[in-house]
Amino acid sequence: MLLGVVLLVAAVALSLAVGTKQIALDQVWSALFAPTGSENDAIVRDLRLPRTVIGAAVGAALGLGGAVMQTLTRNPLADPGLLGVNAGAAAAVVTAIGVLGITSFTGYLWFALAGAAVAATVVGALGGGRRATPVRLALAGTAVNAALFGYVNGLSLWHLSTLDEMRYWSVGTLAKRDLSLLVTASPLLLGGALLAFALARPLGAVALGEDHARALGTSVRRVRLLSVLAVTLLCGGATAVCGPIGFLGLMIPHAARAFCGPDPRWLLPLCALYAPALLLVSDVAGRVLVPPSEIEVGTVTAFLGGLLFIHLVRQRKVAQL
Repeated sequence: MLLGVVLLVAAVALSLAVGTKQIALDQVWSALFAPTGSENDAIVRDLRLPRTVIGAAVGAALGLGGAVMQTLTRNPLADPGLLGVNAGAAAAVVTAIGVLGITSFTGYLWFALAGAAVAATVVGALGGGRRATPVRLALAGTAVNAALFGYVNGLSLWHLSTLDEMRYWSVGTLAKRDLSLLVTASPLLLGGALLAFALARPLGAVALGEDHARALGTSVRRVRLLSVLAVTLLCGGATAVCGPIGFLGLMIPHAARAFCGPDPRWLLPLCALYAPALLLVSDVAGRVLVPPSEIEVGTVTAFLGGLLFIHLVRQRKVAQL
């Protein structure tokens, strides 16, 4: 926990100080607490601070969503992006923008939630429902992701007037995101986070197996439904704010389990610390790798997550499930 706090504080400091223009930490402090109206103050307060706050909130939401999903399904490959949640939210939002002409955040927020819920349900059904295995879920999620992102790309080409807006949103980015977006989505993110933490103990029972969970007095059906609701709120709200950012929910639970094991009572808090730290560091890396341009954070996390995914599927114990 202490290491997670240190890493998150360091990531926040990097996010505020590092970019196209490097700003010393003492100047960042001055811009936050004793602004003088200088150019550095404007960069920190108007550009980097909203980006950092949104990144921390969205990262925590995606990390919690991944931890809940992996624990519920007992699937080390489970990830909101891999299992179609992010793609479903993206497809629904792009439909709202391109077909219905809805461009306000409050307008397409509910589309993101509905799309996330529908995609998760479809992937679960295609993967075998209660008899789903990690490989079947991964294959079903890959198929649904391909179909949905193909739909997103096709719709973008069809509606040329909104191509730029949809293409920019569908990549997954923290750039040019206003804090008002996070304020609007915050009830959903907070509700999903509180629900996830409230489910920590019953999720631990379900992770032992459904028969063991029932013997311990846990309602498996209720835990499953509430867990899906928590993941939908967390990942649907996060995707609506920043677009689809994949693989973060896959990477972070694996890193956290190296410290705390599979117990959700420890896993969830650690994921809420490590995920925003990784997202902010990935965002900083995207800013400095190809100056003066930048690589969107969704692309950076996809590259890192792809490497981890290849490592996981090559492990014999995962491939045999």
